[in-house]
Formats: sequence, structure tokens, C-alpha cells
Amino acid sequence: HYTRNPLYIGLTTIYVGIALSTGVIWFLVTLAPVLVMVNWKIVRREEQFLEGKFGDDYRVYKTRVRRWV
Repeated sequence: HYTRNPLYIGLTTIYVGIALSTGVIWFLVTLAPVLVMVNWKIVRREEQFLEGKFGDDYRVYKTRVRRWV
């Protein structure tokens, strides 16, 4: 309903929480490149697969629900 990738958003939230609670700031520095790679290498491939599997139903879903929040 809010995002097509709740797992990745949840994992990112946990990652940021651990970085802030432990004070390991370099975790936050590495987060941006990791998210870029996840978006390019994983999410886009998943979407291609889902379009192939579900066709127009998935395309309609993509118009209603954002990839990220």
C-alpha cells in the first residue's frame, strides 16, 4: 500500500538504528552506495521478473504503489 519494497525499507531502518545506537558512523557512510546497488542490481531485476510473471496486473500495481516511500 505504501511501498513495493517494505523488506528493504525495514532492513535499512534497522541498519540506521544499529549505526546510531552503536555510534559507528561509517555504517551511515556506506549506506548510500549500498542502497544504490540494491536499487540497480536487485530491485530492478525483481520488478522485471514480476512484470514477466504477472504482466499487466503488476504494471497497474506499480502505478498505484511507489517503489520507495
